[in-house]
Amino acid sequence: MSAEPSGTGSVGGSGDSPFDAHRDDYDDVLNQGLRVSGESAVYFARRRIEWLARRLRDMEERPASVLDYGCGHGSSAPLFLEILGARRVLGVEKSSGLLEAARARNADDRIRFIPRDEAVSEGSFDLAFCNGVFHHIAPEDRHGELLFLRRSLRPGGCLALWENNAWNPGTRLVMSRIPFDRGTRPLAATEARYMLKAAGFSILRTDHLFLFPGFLRGLRFLEPLLTAIPAGAQYQVLCRTD
Repeated sequence: MSAEPSGTGSVGGSGDSPFDAHRDDYDDVLNQGLRVSGESAVYFARRRIEWLARRLRDMEERPASVLDYGCGHGSSAPLFLEILGARRVLGVEKSSGLLEAARARNADDRIRFIPRDEAVSEGSFDLAFCNGVFHHIAPEDRHGELLFLRRSLRPGGCLALWENNAWNPGTRLVMSRIPFDRGTRPLAATEARYMLKAAGFSILRTDHLFLFPGFLRGLRFLEPLLTAIPAGAQYQVLCRTD
């Protein structure tokens, strides 16, 4: 089975971020860990947002503003503009090193990056996106961070929470190969949904993706039919504020 790690920075909690040491080699570290999947980090980043775009189209949602929570080195930011058609992206990140890298690689004035401790809940975003962040946040801090996300969204705004599938052995293998994922515990989709409901989100659907590794890419046309099966390397919980 395919596997894909966090691909993002960390937010919440306090102290120095373990991601700071990888400001300059972040892509290399990710791709080294992902080698066993037969794909690169770029492939997974694009596929996640393409899948989200598909689900949003089904709902007739066209988000103009996106909060990229735990934005890492900013690789997803231009994809929100390109694939979702967003007009404004705000990346929030705890790691100062990754923030520097994100700003250096994104010169578009529609994209902005700020530290998590400077972020305020605007209540205006159409969409919040979060990939592989919550397994880096201490359990006691997760509820507070989800409340921050809910308050950041407009009424009826959506949150796309991507996490690494705890039931996928390939995911665990990849995470063990990446320094900043090593020793963390992936979340099962049942746990993620419970957290989201407790924070006041309404769950719309859960999709499991990245079932087939590179050498089985010819079977990937089947993935849209198999998203209900909790076997893929990652899953997306799509939810909405009241």
